[in-house]
Amino acid sequence: MAETTSPPPRAVHRLSLRQRLQRDKVMLLLCLPGFLYFVVFHYVPLLGYVVAFQDYQPYLGYMHSVWVGFTNFTSAFTDPDFWSATGNTLTIAVVQLVLFFPVPIALALLLNSIVSDKLRRFVQSVVYLPHFIGWVIIVSIFQQILGGAGVVPDLLAAIGLPRYDMMTDPDAFPWLLALQVMWKDAGWGTIIILAALLSIDRGLYEAAAMDGAGPWRRFWHVTLPGLSPVVVLLLILNLGNILTVGFEQILLQRDAVGPDAGEVLDTYVYFHGIQDNEWGTAAAVGLVKAVIGTVLVVGANTFAHRLGHEGVYRGADR
Repeated sequence: MAETTSPPPRAVHRLSLRQRLQRDKVMLLLCLPGFLYFVVFHYVPLLGYVVAFQDYQPYLGYMHSVWVGFTNFTSAFTDPDFWSATGNTLTIAVVQLVLFFPVPIALALLLNSIVSDKLRRFVQSVVYLPHFIGWVIIVSIFQQILGGAGVVPDLLAAIGLPRYDMMTDPDAFPWLLALQVMWKDAGWGTIIILAALLSIDRGLYEAAAMDGAGPWRRFWHVTLPGLSPVVVLLLILNLGNILTVGFEQILLQRDAVGPDAGEVLDTYVYFHGIQDNEWGTAAAVGLVKAVIGTVLVVGANTFAHRLGHEGVYRGADR
């Protein structure tokens, strides 16, 4: 019998840049307004980081300020207040990441389980509402509930326990911030998760149910794999902003707990850089934050690729 040989595998044809642009021209045009927004308001201002290498004087401008190299970075790195602010920032960021990140996912799963469309839309509207309330109002609400003369201390005193003012407790400050962020933005964070849940094929649930899978197994084998790309994407983006923990929220409460617990990198830049006219130091700290955020995003994205996820971006392989 004659021996048959299988044909060699076809080589993968890589499209040129021009071909990809021609293929995706409609989508690129749709993305153009958003691209221009980021260029004008985010990328062009990056040129201002030249201040980090200058003894910047506003009346002299960029062109005539004295170039000092890495002096501003040395000044920041040798300042104990900088390292205290960095430690506080990392503590608050980790607490918020651990406590806040799973909350929108759990809330979206609960909303998705509501059978009545009217009830689900009503609950969604209620949980979205705090996102549009300013931090001044939110801090005032928490002051009325957890502050020294608030509802909770009064309740503790009424049942014979010592009064506890969480708003002025330095040890509880990271947990207080996480609680405020959860109350304000948990509902808003469900939008992307709910969209991801709607994109999961309903037939997968029906097939799993026909195979005898209960609610928990359907959640584990259908829902979680369907959510994993979005969850990984959001986690990577959160890592990129890990050193930005909320300037306005913390500035409003910093004095109540003291700089030792309430100073973060953003408030350090404000008080030590802008208020004290140390523009170069402020820009140097901002540049360090940007570099660390970029490294974390690229590193986490590469790790996600190795685990088989798409991450934030991928190479143009087709």
